[in-house]
Amino acid sequence: MEAAATHRSVARETLRLRGWSLRHIPLLFFLSPTIVALDTRRVVVRVPLNWRTKNHLGSMYFGALCTGADCAVAVLALRLLEGRRTVSPIFKEMRVEFLARAEGDVHFACEEGAQIQALFERAESTGERENALLRVAATVPEKLGAEPVARFEMTLSVKRRSASRP
Repeated sequence: MEAAATHRSVARETLRLRGWSLRHIPLLFFLSPTIVALDTRRVVVRVPLNWRTKNHLGSMYFGALCTGADCAVAVLALRLLEGRRTVSPIFKEMRVEFLARAEGDVHFACEEGAQIQALFERAESTGERENALLRVAATVPEKLGAEPVARFEMTLSVKRRSASRP
């Protein structure tokens, strides 16, 4: 029963992500991301390898890979922002190391929930812009198992919202 509830929860979160992305970031919607796992500590987002995401060599285009990593951190950050609209996050920097060709659906895993939560709390308490370096690992489980095809380091920048902003 718990597995079925978890599946429904993940399916519901995927629908929320797609609805939000259609409204706010249509490019992300176009990639059809699916949430595989999500809690307050970690997220796994899957981006399918298809005609929308393939490059001329048949592997995932680097822009789709970067968008998948962005999506993973954003989903986790938005989950942690639920119920608190006092801070405004934005990405400041991204570094990536491509390790192998992504020749299948790519899973983007971010396990930085505690660091994101601490970042939000620092920004709320100081009122200053705060930054945190977050890591995302990209894998192609059906082809390479847990071996990463890319590693991302992304700097999330957060500032407390002004009182006049809704």
